[in-house]
Amino acid sequence: MIVADGLDRVAVVGCGLMGHGIAQVFAVAGLPVTLIGRRDASLATAIARIETSLADFERHGLLSAACAMAAREHITVSTDILRAAEAQLVIEALPFERELQQEMFGRLDEICSPPTVLASASGELISRIYTRMRHPQRAIAAHFWYPAQLMPVVEICAGPKTASDVVTWMKSAIEMVGKVPAILEREVEGFIGNRLQFAMLREAWSMWANDVASAGAIDAVVRNTLGRRLSVTGPIESADAAGLEVMYAFGRMLFPSLDANSRPPTQIADMVEAGHRGLRSGRGVYDWSKRDGPSLVAAREEMLFRHLSLDLDDERKST
Repeated sequence: MIVADGLDRVAVVGCGLMGHGIAQVFAVAGLPVTLIGRRDASLATAIARIETSLADFERHGLLSAACAMAAREHITVSTDILRAAEAQLVIEALPFERELQQEMFGRLDEICSPPTVLASASGELISRIYTRMRHPQRAIAAHFWYPAQLMPVVEICAGPKTASDVVTWMKSAIEMVGKVPAILEREVEGFIGNRLQFAMLREAWSMWANDVASAGAIDAVVRNTLGRRLSVTGPIESADAAGLEVMYAFGRMLFPSLDANSRPPTQIADMVEAGHRGLRSGRGVYDWSKRDGPSLVAAREEMLFRHLSLDLDDERKST
């Protein structure tokens, strides 16, 4: 497939949880962005979120007032899906509903002439989404992590029909807007990050459900050991640094005892069925009526901003 020479305009389809953050990423990089939603009200909410986020970036010294204003001016909104035809890159950020995504990619395939690249940010395998496309070779998964404007990495995963030059082009586009591309060599459920995240969560839930330790103890260990170390060295780097022979021997001893269930614990299923959905409902594994959940989430966001500041310092030192 012949891809576009460059990237002059982006369209983001979906203005909810992920869409507004993705639009902000490209707008901050100086690219015109069309944010497409189904309703004017949802688009107005998305713009308000972007403006709040840009103000936060300005407050943390990551954007000047002029750059924040310019980014906002780069974003236009529309309820007309035909506006996607103006872009060289269209990113789908719809809810994780396969039928809806398949329908949208089929529609975008009709609207947007090649060489426009069509990307899904949802975390779904692109081979399950491009089934209604006549040109599946231009479809690719570009999985942004939430919140997209604060998390540096984007997982890029081609499907069996995706053209190789689309992978190269998408990698360049992600690098151009200051993100870190992580390329998968083949499709796998959950890509890289969610497989690792849920492997840890399975073990954490298992220890809690089997009364090995309290939720507080498990979270404290992760926060104060793995959480601190893994921001510098990933799991494979950490194992190499510790000594591969030591980690291999420990793995042989420990792997057989790790949780290998194919479903989450029944205690978690019972909570979900009872309507206990965690922080949003006030109760999950923790009783959130007794904890300050909003402050915890705000503290996490502040730490993400701190990491971005450190990243910026490293970039300045290297230039």
